[in-house]
Amino acid sequence: MGRLTTHVLDTARGKPAAGVKIALYRVSGDSHRKIAETVTNADGRTDAPMLQGVALTAGSYELVFSAGDYLRASGQAAGEVLFLDEIPIRFGVADAEAHYHVPLLISPFAYSTYRGS
Repeated sequence: MGRLTTHVLDTARGKPAAGVKIALYRVSGDSHRKIAETVTNADGRTDAPMLQGVALTAGSYELVFSAGDYLRASGQAAGEVLFLDEIPIRFGVADAEAHYHVPLLISPFAYSTYRGS
């Protein structure tokens, strides 16, 4: 059964990023349709997959991480304008039966991602 999972690591503090809001969108051309929302737990993970089973279909998706809110709450950033705020990661699902894991590693001035396992 295919599924989409994610987690967030705070690389500046060397620990999971708890309390990060995440929205998932299905992308088709110029259209973005929100299909799921969640918040990371104490381990920086979601309590359940963002999508799984028949809900995961081939196509384009975008995860949007509310990094700015997390960075402010953790005392790593202040002010109205942050270098990193909303972080979108657009990716494609070719095989709806596969596991897609899209982690985010963040700090106040950098982020990275990869396809995990």
